[in-house]
Amino acid sequence: MEPFVLPEPDRRRPSSSLPPGLMTKIVIGLVIVLALIFGSSTFYTVQEHEKAAILTLGKYTTEKEAGLHFKLPFPIQQVIVLPAKMTQRIQIGFRETGGKITPVEEEAMMITGDENILSADAVVEWNISDMRNYLYNIDNAELFLRNSASAAIRSVIGATALDFAITEGKTEVQGKVKERLIEMQSKYQTGIHIVDLKFQDIEPPAGDVQNAFKDVTNAREEKNTKINVATKYENDILPRERGNAQALLENAEAQKKSRILNAQGDVAKFNALYAEYANNKSVTESRLIIETLEKILPNAKIFISDSTGETVKYLPINELLRPPGTATGAATGTTQGGAAK
Repeated sequence: MEPFVLPEPDRRRPSSSLPPGLMTKIVIGLVIVLALIFGSSTFYTVQEHEKAAILTLGKYTTEKEAGLHFKLPFPIQQVIVLPAKMTQRIQIGFRETGGKITPVEEEAMMITGDENILSADAVVEWNISDMRNYLYNIDNAELFLRNSASAAIRSVIGATALDFAITEGKTEVQGKVKERLIEMQSKYQTGIHIVDLKFQDIEPPAGDVQNAFKDVTNAREEKNTKINVATKYENDILPRERGNAQALLENAEAQKKSRILNAQGDVAKFNALYAEYANNKSVTESRLIIETLEKILPNAKIFISDSTGETVKYLPINELLRPPGTATGAATGTTQGGAAK
């Protein structure tokens, strides 16, 4: 039996060989992968409602606004993008999910200053004002803001009477709570800016107490409505009557001044006539007599003759009185001294 002998390998061919061009493809692929990894870790985009915080070796260094930016690859630099310019909302005392509202009693129920129980629901609108403080001074921003808002509401409600809080004092309470919440954010340097705080409901717990307070509120609103109607009527009547009274006073004053001026005119006219009369009483007397005769005898013919001197004057009165076209008569008349008619 002959021994089994392995054939010697062919020394002219390598034991393992790659197809031509494969190594080049592998190198190109590695370059592309490295380029993608490098690009994804060095270029980043910030949207309009966002801001980016740049950490260099774990230390906060700068901020970037909206746009395409470049950074050193990880782990040298790291980017944290936050919706800093977007107004966010948190709900206190309730949660709204998919249009469904679920009360949260442990947040809503609180004690007033006169030791009554009150239910208060609020919405807090906020945004990020300081990226560095927001990232390093608080751990959970939403939880911190919810707890601080609840504390601010309870501190203000705890110093306010129930009746005032659910009626005309709602706006005042809301303003005080907002101020208190802003003070907390400033005190702890959270980097959170409070845009607004609005109460959705401030009311007693549901049941008989709530119904009784609703009756009180309705009565108060009806009272205010009637007061407003009466005030409107008063504001409508009083100015009009004041105007009428003022018009009467001004009319009386005008009549007074008119009569005074007329009287002064009459006095001036009389004084002027009296001065002329005093200068020549006979002329004025004769004129007054003639004017009086003209008034009382409007159709009479008046003849005036001068009676001075000793000459006898002939005055044919009959012929003067005869209508035109009739024959003249021989009748004559003489008048000496005075007037004849």
